[in-house]
Amino acid sequence: MENVILIVHLILALSLIAVVLMQRSEGGGLGMGGGGGGGAMTGRAAATALGKVTWLLAIAFICTSITLTIFAAENATGSSVVDRLGVTPPAQADAEAPAVPESDLLLPPSPDDNAPLVPTLD
Repeated sequence: MENVILIVHLILALSLIAVVLMQRSEGGGLGMGGGGGGGAMTGRAAATALGKVTWLLAIAFICTSITLTIFAAENATGSSVVDRLGVTPPAQADAEAPAVPESDLLLPPSPDDNAPLVPTLD
């Protein structure tokens, strides 16, 4: 059942992309440069057939998204993906911890050292 909804979800996504790309451009993005007549800031635009199909596909896409989320939540467990595969990770308790360098080696050289702070070009 989950696979069927996933396939419908993918088909809806591709259809929604196609329908949005088929729609007529209404000038500049976000109402910029559209001139005075008929932009995003004017009154309610006439609902076209593509606009209605876009809304229908968008609502169906959201419904399948919520349904897939519910399925994923029901199938979720507190275990790791590695636990579900049955593969045991390499044991790190037996391995010796790597040696930590002395604290003096972690710090940058102090100005007291004889090394110049800025490399010179010879």
